[in-house]
Amino acid sequence: MSFSGGILPLSTNLFALLGRAVLAVLQELGGILLFFLRALISIFKYPFQVNKIVRQAYFIGAMSVFLIALVGLFTGMVLGLQGYYSLTKFGSEGVLGGVVALSLIRELGPVLTAIMIVARAGSAMSAELGIMRITEQIDALFTMGVDPIRSLISPRIVAAVICFPLLTALFDAVGILGGYLAGVSLLGVNSGVFLSQMDSLVVLSDAINGFYKAFAFGLLVVTICCYQGFYVHTRQGGHGAKGVSMATTSAVVFSCVGVLITDYVLTSFLL
Repeated sequence: MSFSGGILPLSTNLFALLGRAVLAVLQELGGILLFFLRALISIFKYPFQVNKIVRQAYFIGAMSVFLIALVGLFTGMVLGLQGYYSLTKFGSEGVLGGVVALSLIRELGPVLTAIMIVARAGSAMSAELGIMRITEQIDALFTMGVDPIRSLISPRIVAAVICFPLLTALFDAVGILGGYLAGVSLLGVNSGVFLSQMDSLVVLSDAINGFYKAFAFGLLVVTICCYQGFYVHTRQGGHGAKGVSMATTSAVVFSCVGVLITDYVLTSFLL
């Protein structure tokens, strides 16, 4: 009797903890969705915030160009090296160009671009909004009758939708160049074969699917990063500077995990 009496409360507590965790996750996801919808609707309200969108596009896009190009170049070179040594085992090194291009355009380009933007711009957005929240600047906007979501979040979403596909295209182009340098210049693959295989294996739908992913990643990353910073004051166990640091860390981690999960879901539908 004592044995079953000890097991029953333990199992009940485990189910209660599991239920609370599931409810907390659903509540967080619901909050993020409502936050995104509110910011999305505010985009179409007049007057349009062109100047703010341009400033955010410069911050997210133009200031990330060098980082994206650098990472894309070495990613392509690594793909060229690894692909060559793998394909030579099957006597198929001639298709190296197509393998490099498809890997970049369909998967690595959108994913690594999104992760690099999270590291550079997403963390900064979360920290900036968090500091604005704890210094009561966002509350001051409410007091003045200004919608802070429309003023602070909507321009960032529009800028991300514009910049993520463009930066992905840059990553793909520079990555293919890196693969060409590694395969043709370093390993001696025939230049004409490299380019012809790339041309024959890559079709327009591959590039379109990659841009679909970049578009989705842009919405996802900016929404998560801005949400974490905007609601930093609601975090448990962290206030002030500590809360901002925790929100920034959460923004980066959740954004990267969300990118990988979304990539799997979109790939399963787009294949």
